[in-house]
Amino acid sequence: MSAMAGQPLRVLACGDVEGRLEALFGRVRTIQAKSGRFDMLLCVGNFFGSTSGAEWEEYRTGVKKAPIPTYVLGANDQDTVRYFPDASGCELAENITYLGRRGIFSGTSGLQIAYLSGTESQDEPVPAYSFSSKDVTELKASLLSTPKFKGVDILLTSPWPRDVGNFGNSPGEIDTKKCGSALVSNLAASVKPRYHFAALEKAYYERLPYRNHIVLQETPQHVSRFIALADVGNTSKKKYLYAFSIIPMSLMDPAELVKQPQDVTENPYQKLRKEAHKAKTLMCAEEEPACQFFFDLNKNQGKKRPSNGKEKGNSQPKQAKKPPQPTGPCWFCLASPEVEKHLVVSVGTHCYLALAKGGLLPDHVLILPIGHYQSVVDLSSEVVEEVTKYKSVLKEFFRSKGKRYVLFERNYRSQHLQLQVIPVPLDLCTSEDIKESFIVQAQEQQIELLEIPEHSDIKQVAQPGTPYFYVELDTGEKLFHRIRKSFPLQFGREVLASAALLGLPHRADWRQCTAARPEEAAAAQAFRRDFQPFDFGLQH
Repeated sequence: MSAMAGQPLRVLACGDVEGRLEALFGRVRTIQAKSGRFDMLLCVGNFFGSTSGAEWEEYRTGVKKAPIPTYVLGANDQDTVRYFPDASGCELAENITYLGRRGIFSGTSGLQIAYLSGTESQDEPVPAYSFSSKDVTELKASLLSTPKFKGVDILLTSPWPRDVGNFGNSPGEIDTKKCGSALVSNLAASVKPRYHFAALEKAYYERLPYRNHIVLQETPQHVSRFIALADVGNTSKKKYLYAFSIIPMSLMDPAELVKQPQDVTENPYQKLRKEAHKAKTLMCAEEEPACQFFFDLNKNQGKKRPSNGKEKGNSQPKQAKKPPQPTGPCWFCLASPEVEKHLVVSVGTHCYLALAKGGLLPDHVLILPIGHYQSVVDLSSEVVEEVTKYKSVLKEFFRSKGKRYVLFERNYRSQHLQLQVIPVPLDLCTSEDIKESFIVQAQEQQIELLEIPEHSDIKQVAQPGTPYFYVELDTGEKLFHRIRKSFPLQFGREVLASAALLGLPHRADWRQCTAARPEEAAAAQAFRRDFQPFDFGLQH
């Protein structure tokens, strides 16, 4: 497995062999005859099957020989444990090596392969064909303790990682929320493999590459590719062999390594990464105060600035600045004759609440500044304070009705800030479901919707005058998209109206939902009455 410095290694990966050695090695010989020699073959899933006996005997005794160095994972059931005499790994036959229960295999080329044999088990003692959370913790610790650890080149497991389909392309009939192992997800989230191979489901699934860093918070890292392979010789002609070239991470130019492909998606194990990040933050909190950095999305791309808002020459004057005046008639300035006052349901000092005209639901409301501001980024501190207060009471109000709100703003082809607040029944979907729907539907339209830190301010990622779209859940989680060219005007409504969430696709366009003025006035009156116990506004 030695490679010239910077020369790619040629690798084959294979799904469940099930003892069909002749079929597998015959195929490998054909491939090599056509496209030249490969450096190694990596097998995941069941290498042996219930009928392996006769075929295996010929290889074990040296009558036949594997055409290429072959590395295999251990047993996944009691029946095949007997084929693996040494749990720590050993040569099973000439050119066929059992890697062992778990560990890191590094060849002379510098290629680093992490592996974990067997299936997940909660039982004590752990069966010989299984792994436990202790195995995963120890494997992670041995890797993460290495200085400047960035990730591994390849991860080999037999089970799929649970939830690998999140934010990705469809895995067909396989339900990734139920199938596979959560411990494998945990391992993959930590060791950040460039390639992760798995099997056991008798299916082929090449997931879109996913990113390993949190955009705007962490410096870019390499992407990961998950590939599940089918079983050798399957009658459905599903792919069971995968060929690829790889230069070991340790020999790559760092800029080349972190290049992000066009079709990169959000990390499917985001939740696990967040929990790990929280645990890490708690551990570090006692050592030193953390200074968090965000990346400006303006012309100074990539320059870091502290998140405490203290920038030279940018101290806020104490007196309130007068909001800018609209250049023409504005439908949303409260003093404007154009405002539809019958829809107003609460008025504060700096903001007011109004029912949305043609709302997605009867209790779809808008938070609007009384003065003329174009976006949240332009608001003065006292207006921001009151917007936050309205968000807080709306959360309380909707929760009392068994709902959670989703808020979004589109600062594009609009002149007065409108924060759209739409309640979704708690029993209909979780905040994770809402977030996933936004990210997935954005990806389908080539819109990059990025998660930004919960406690950060939108002003930290967008400059005044920057067109953007952003979503906020009542948990404080936020998604952000910087609009560069065009943007679908009804996107926020379309996602919430879609079958995945509210199931009201016919109400995606507000113009199809407008009602007569008396109906609107009655709806506003009903909302006002319900909202009154929560309202801190001046006018009830």
